[in-house]
Amino acid sequence: MGEREVPQAASAQSPFAPLKSIEGGRHGASAAPSDGSEEICLPALTSSARFARHWVMNKLAGEGVYGLSNQVVELLTGELVANAALHGPSDGLVRVRAWRVGGAVRVAVRDDSLVEPIVRHPEPTAPSGRGLALVETLSAAWGIERHGAEGKTIWFSVDIDLG
Repeated sequence: MGEREVPQAASAQSPFAPLKSIEGGRHGASAAPSDGSEEICLPALTSSARFARHWVMNKLAGEGVYGLSNQVVELLTGELVANAALHGPSDGLVRVRAWRVGGAVRVAVRDDSLVEPIVRHPEPTAPSGRGLALVETLSAAWGIERHGAEGKTIWFSVDIDLG
């Protein structure tokens, strides 16, 4: 068997740059938390998506988010991290944050790419290309923050059942 690269997370305390623009969101929500929440930094590898999904699920479970909401957040996080790894610089980092705000969960995925993401609607038999369409369909809001030459952040919000 060959060696397998396993992503290693690194915590970072620095918050993201201030919000510069939002596109695609439906409720005018902001991506940036006001509390300087925890962030993980992962290498731009597709295998980082699995690590990010587990980290987000565990973090949100610790904040009382379970069930279907947690599963939707897990799916969408994996899609955004995989997109960042596939379309961003191979030597870049992917940074992930997740936090709960009242009756919603927000996740932000930042990468070093300047490439504009596009919502695609591929044929049913196409092997890929559905990531942002899933985010658009399953989230309550989503958007893009541009950071100039330093990349972008794609974020989404999912309403949770407080029942």
